[in-house]
Amino acid sequence: MTDVLHPAVPPRAGLPTEVRLAIAEIAGAPGAWCPSLAPTGDRVAYVSDRSGLPRLEVATLDQQLPPAVLSGSGEEVVSVAWSPDGAWLAYLVSPGGSICAQLWAVRPDGTDRHLVAGEDPRATVFAGGWTAAPGHYVCSIASGDGPDADVVLVDVVSGARRTLASGGFLSVTAVAADERTVLARRGPRGHRHVVLVDVATGVQRRLLPLGAPGWQASEDGRFAPDGGAVYLRAALPGLPDVPRSDRTGLVRVPLGEGRVPGPGEVLISRPDADLDAYAVRGDGTVLCVWNADGVTELEVRDLDGRLRHAVPLPQPVMPGWSLSADGGTLLAELTGPARPRSLWWVPVDGPAPQAPLPSTPRPPDPHLLVTPVRLRYPAADGTGLDGWLYTPPGVTGPNRTVVSFHGGPEGQERPDFSPVAQSLVAAGLTVFAPNVRGSGGHGRAFTAADDLGAREASFADVPATVDHLVAADIALPGRLGAHGWSYGGYLTLVALTRWPDLFAAGASLAGMSDLRTFFAGTEPWMAAASVTEYGDPVADRELLADLSPMTALHRLTAPVLLAHGDRDTNVPVLESVQAHQELTALGAPAELLLLRGEGHTVVGRGNQLALSERVAEWFDRWL
Repeated sequence: MTDVLHPAVPPRAGLPTEVRLAIAEIAGAPGAWCPSLAPTGDRVAYVSDRSGLPRLEVATLDQQLPPAVLSGSGEEVVSVAWSPDGAWLAYLVSPGGSICAQLWAVRPDGTDRHLVAGEDPRATVFAGGWTAAPGHYVCSIASGDGPDADVVLVDVVSGARRTLASGGFLSVTAVAADERTVLARRGPRGHRHVVLVDVATGVQRRLLPLGAPGWQASEDGRFAPDGGAVYLRAALPGLPDVPRSDRTGLVRVPLGEGRVPGPGEVLISRPDADLDAYAVRGDGTVLCVWNADGVTELEVRDLDGRLRHAVPLPQPVMPGWSLSADGGTLLAELTGPARPRSLWWVPVDGPAPQAPLPSTPRPPDPHLLVTPVRLRYPAADGTGLDGWLYTPPGVTGPNRTVVSFHGGPEGQERPDFSPVAQSLVAAGLTVFAPNVRGSGGHGRAFTAADDLGAREASFADVPATVDHLVAADIALPGRLGAHGWSYGGYLTLVALTRWPDLFAAGASLAGMSDLRTFFAGTEPWMAAASVTEYGDPVADRELLADLSPMTALHRLTAPVLLAHGDRDTNVPVLESVQAHQELTALGAPAELLLLRGEGHTVVGRGNQLALSERVAEWFDRWL
């Protein structure tokens, strides 16, 4: 961790000891995520940061023995998948926090651990999945010297590789049992669609035609068991004059002679929720994972859409899961305001009790945490917005308040575990986490409502949010702060420069300061994928300049904390460094906090603690 201070910034007074101890327990709470059940159903592989760094662990379900650590020393593990024959575990590693991930393989007993793909430091491996053939794993690999990513089949035993599909950025979602056909998602942000690729000829066919008033986007293609159709999640055509009717549902596309896609048919949808994930079970029912106003709802439905039953969950958000071979039990990754990501047994069809796995790390003291409430409010143009309000215990009137913007911008504030938000609350600050337009979980049109020049409308949601908080006697005028990570850090800088008197302080974590230098410095595939979101770095250069806070930093008057991982190749660390240099030259109060060894996401326990405490101290000092 490296600090760069500005002479105009007064020395930190520090937080009270009891607050620092509370933040240490909150931000230091370990978690477990990305479960993958063994085919035999008696063990589970997952990622846990109980050691201070995310690592690969394997545990028996009865936890008679301590979990075994199978990843190498210092490896920052991202995800894991157990092979269908139980012989291998494939896992992704982020080397030194970089977004350029590597693929590794290891036996379940910890032997024969070796690098499979991603030895070139410029290359990025994207997780795929195991095929039906023993030892075959399929993934997507971006070479780093261009915008494309190929679908590559690797033999984890021999190391042999074979390119199955190329031509564009292809994120593999499924491979046919005969390995002659591939399903892959391609296209830039907001315009992704699933294509069917013939391996022999390289021909790509869209499964659903694009364009209004028809299909808009599709994800997660899977072959039906008989190979005669494809299931996929798709953004459904919106209804005229019905806001947010363009929800994501389950669609079936038949495959005709020569595996030519036929017309798509909507099987399952809900007008009030997006389908986040699904699994077609052996009995023909579908396990549906819905995002309903940020809360996960789990249902079992027939393929004709009829509801069989809902499955209750002990926590409100389920980011990941692994289904048992018989489809009867779910090993769920769950989180809530008072619970970091943890693993739970969730029976799908019966009344058996739900319980966390014994290997799940202990959560922080619940008395240190608060449960947010959802607020709805209008934007200046009447568009409906919402967000989650965290109020410190005992606070009943207007309070010092931090508005916290999520990343993406397609991300979504949900009632999950937020160490920074809870740390701010522990310091006595109210936190409001809004979903301004451009956020996910509200239909495709809402997500696309900030693309290109329309971003100005999303910017206008910021003062509308502040106006609501003040009018509702939640926030104190003149004592509001702006905070955000990634795109949220960018939006924080935008707010501080466009409305200098709106916020008394700001904190930008891994945020872009100049969209032009972001495009020049990020990974080539990331730049290509972001053109539809922000604009073309050549054709839209003037637009990017107008949307960049770097060109308006002279208007910023509030003190700002700029924090960044020094290994970030997604939003390069230059974005915070150059903003700090410019603010220093202008004589503005600013601090730069560089987190050593961290990438775009801060995962090291020490840095998590330092960041949470620094952000809480920053707003406590200035508000």
